[in-house]
Amino acid sequence: MPLQTLQVAIFVFVTGLIGFLTYRKCRQAILNERASAHERTHEEKNKEVFLAGGGLTWIFVAGSITLTNLSTDQLVGMNGNQMALLAWWEFAAVFGLVILAKVFLPIYYRYQCTTTTELLEKRYNNHHIRALISVMFLLGNVFIFLPSILYGGSLFMKEMFGLENVPMMVLAIAFAIAGAAYAVIGGLRAVAISDTYSGVLLLSLALVVVWLCLSAIDFDFSGIPTERLTLIGDTESPIPWHTLITGMIFIQVYYWSTNQTITQRAMASPSVKEAQKGVLTAAAIRLLIIPPIIVLPGIVSFKLYGDIGDAAYGRIVGDVLPLWMSGMFAAALAAAVLTSFNSILNSSAALYICDIHEKYFSNKVKADVPKLNLFVTAVFIVIALLLVPVWAKSESLINLVQKLYGLISMPILSCFAVGLLFKNVDYRAAMCAVLIGCGYYGFTQFRPEVDGQWHYIHHMFITLWLSIGSALTLNKFVFGNSAEFSWAASTDLQEA
Repeated sequence: MPLQTLQVAIFVFVTGLIGFLTYRKCRQAILNERASAHERTHEEKNKEVFLAGGGLTWIFVAGSITLTNLSTDQLVGMNGNQMALLAWWEFAAVFGLVILAKVFLPIYYRYQCTTTTELLEKRYNNHHIRALISVMFLLGNVFIFLPSILYGGSLFMKEMFGLENVPMMVLAIAFAIAGAAYAVIGGLRAVAISDTYSGVLLLSLALVVVWLCLSAIDFDFSGIPTERLTLIGDTESPIPWHTLITGMIFIQVYYWSTNQTITQRAMASPSVKEAQKGVLTAAAIRLLIIPPIIVLPGIVSFKLYGDIGDAAYGRIVGDVLPLWMSGMFAAALAAAVLTSFNSILNSSAALYICDIHEKYFSNKVKADVPKLNLFVTAVFIVIALLLVPVWAKSESLINLVQKLYGLISMPILSCFAVGLLFKNVDYRAAMCAVLIGCGYYGFTQFRPEVDGQWHYIHHMFITLWLSIGSALTLNKFVFGNSAEFSWAASTDLQEA
């Protein structure tokens, strides 16, 4: 009992320490922002809340990008597959981050974007397409990512601390309230700084967990089926080898280069070079550190416990870590849940306020950003909490997240691709193509009798090219425009 008390005390202390250090780091900036609030333009206020006033150094960009992505849907979900194949998501992510740094970031900085969708408005010369893509991003954030993060974090805490008698919703509500506090009170600055502090702690302890897991089986992988250890997946595996050369590449480009939750951190630096340094550092972390911590504990848990799915990570962490250290690790993972959750909340609020509310509901009087931020954040939280019981019924957290996200990811990416690589494309053609892509993917994935043989990643690849082709075809034959493919246009943007 004393050890359990110590475990909880360490958890509370570390959690509070991260919050205190974040407050200390942000305090002066927040006071300065409040003191000059009456002198700032509306655009400057938006930049302060959603882009940290353009003041994130490369260290905080790297830390925030790393921990925004690394949460329970990764640690719990990927380890829950209990096989090495899931490491491909992380290896492929390096490619997506390099594309963000070298291709997309110079474009965002040239156009001085607050949201990634603002780029679409400027390329298509129409704000309706910006609003449509924002709505799609919001649907993914609110109905997929937010509830899955709350569920994964709550499941981990239940497994690690043996909280069988504590309802899942109680833990989910606690995470939601704490995460919202960062997003509303401190904005992106507080989110990014807490991400970095938490990230150093989490990555360090996660590597300790890997070492202790391997020690628990004496570094002996005998008895584990070959399909659990291989990096070459067959057709029946979660990641067949052939998907790596089709949809996997474009999934990574979409997620790391156009997704507001990720790119928002990189757009918050004082210069494009500072942002690129942070993104490339995040890519190095992704390549060297993340893969072992998201697959090895799961593989070891298969040998120790058998096929237990998403419960694997929480159980093995609880078993291999000393109680005092498990309290510290729980605090680090709780911080990861909070930072991923508040990162998505902050980016979702930015999308709604900048792309929808200010375009359609406050043309004459500019919105009070802090108050509106609080209101929309509360709405998003309520929706996410209502969906936690639905996610609790999933067989595999990470596989369901990836499959569902295909509904919007490739259609959105097609919109960026057409807008950046072609001139003279009518925005209506691009919008119709996005809807066609969504319809195709939904029809093939949620009507299994239509096509049960092709992997969903292949269908994402087809969805992308179908959407691009539809946009160009509609532009030509319905709207009477001839699209002009121009490498010069994209090169000019990259060099800006």
